Amino acid sequence: MKKKMPRPKRRNNKGGRHGAVQPFSDEDSSVETLSHCSSYSDSTSVVEEGVDSAEYSTQDLQFKLKVYIDSTVDKSAKTRQGALDGLKTAMASKILYEFILEQRMTITDSIERCLKKGKGEEQRAAASLACLLCIQLGSGIESEEVFKTLKPIFKNILSDGSANISARQSCATSLGLCTLVAEDDILDVYATMEYFESLFTKSYVRDDGSRPSLSPQTAQLHTNALLSWALLLTICTGSQIRAILHKHLPKLPLLLESDDVNMRIAAGETIALLFELARDFDPEFHHESWEPLCEKLTALATDCNKHRAKTDKRKQRSVFRDVLKAVEEGDFQTESIRFGTERMNIDSWVKKRMYDAFREFVGSGMNYHLQANEFIRDVFDLGPPILIDSATLKEMKSTRLERHLYNAAVFKARTKARNKVRDKRTDMGEF
Repeated sequence: MKKKMPRPKRRNNKGGRHGAVQPFSDEDSSVETLSHCSSYSDSTSVVEEGVDSAEYSTQDLQFKLKVYIDSTVDKSAKTRQGALDGLKTAMASKILYEFILEQRMTITDSIERCLKKGKGEEQRAAASLACLLCIQLGSGIESEEVFKTLKPIFKNILSDGSANISARQSCATSLGLCTLVAEDDILDVYATMEYFESLFTKSYVRDDGSRPSLSPQTAQLHTNALLSWALLLTICTGSQIRAILHKHLPKLPLLLESDDVNMRIAAGETIALLFELARDFDPEFHHESWEPLCEKLTALATDCNKHRAKTDKRKQRSVFRDVLKAVEEGDFQTESIRFGTERMNIDSWVKKRMYDAFREFVGSGMNYHLQANEFIRDVFDLGPPILIDSATLKEMKSTRLERHLYNAAVFKARTKARNKVRDKRTDMGEF
């Protein structure tokens, strides 16, 4: 996948697919939604096809969103929290470009107010909403304006040791993704990376060999900072990657000994990403401590320590088998993501880090955004959104119905068979 640099400033001027608020219910109907919404990108087709109900539902949705926006300034913290969550859900599952373009400054003001005056979960929700706002607007002047307002607040919360730790964790994640989407100057990207370094390097082993004692909450903050730093690695230049390798690769493997499983996994994936980027720029790249590193990765991939939780060990072993292959052989376990009529292969650590970052915010709406969000499609080199004609849509719906009926029949038959076995067991017991 191409390594994308921050894009030059431009004014987003999109219509058609993004010209209206698109109603959306769930992932399974995302193709239908995309096809349907494309039909009212011009007024003539709306009149011809008679989609009055769609227009009505769009107006109804816009009204609800405006109520949410107004409620973000309510006196009740619970009401503000609910409004932020409502906006997050809508932005994660729908394309709302035109509406958000019109309301972006009002929404930005609300996020700023909630970050400054809110507490804990309200700040956490506001930080996440900021990312979704940038994802909706895409990489352009509009998202850049939003980010210029919010970036200093993110950094203030992150640097404030007395701030709510949950809010600081969320700001670490949101600052990383917003920088990827909306930061226009690569030097500012590097400055933000250095800011993240000032956080996660506090988990490094000290010069005297001692390990810092951290609470689980602080360890998670450092983990989030490391993951955001790794996300920004994906848009660094070759010279910057070489400088980072020299500075951090000797110490990053020491994080593999962390007591926190999330930190161990984040460190492992970041090391795999660094090796991949290094080999992209220098196929002959070789790390001087390669053998000790591989031994450490092998130990984590086969970890049987009894003092660790079984779920943590399973998760860790799965990840570190892949990390070991990446470091030893330069391999990546390709994963195929299907959305609508398309497929996307996650075939590199760069692509995986980006996919995981976006999915953290849009959640189950990721497949829909892969179909319909032009910015995310551009990030993953998917081209313009594909419009589905009515004949193909009808065929796809029939296939889904047939699959549902088949699965229902199989389930019914399996249940009957199991019931017969249970009856026989009961008879034998009574005998």
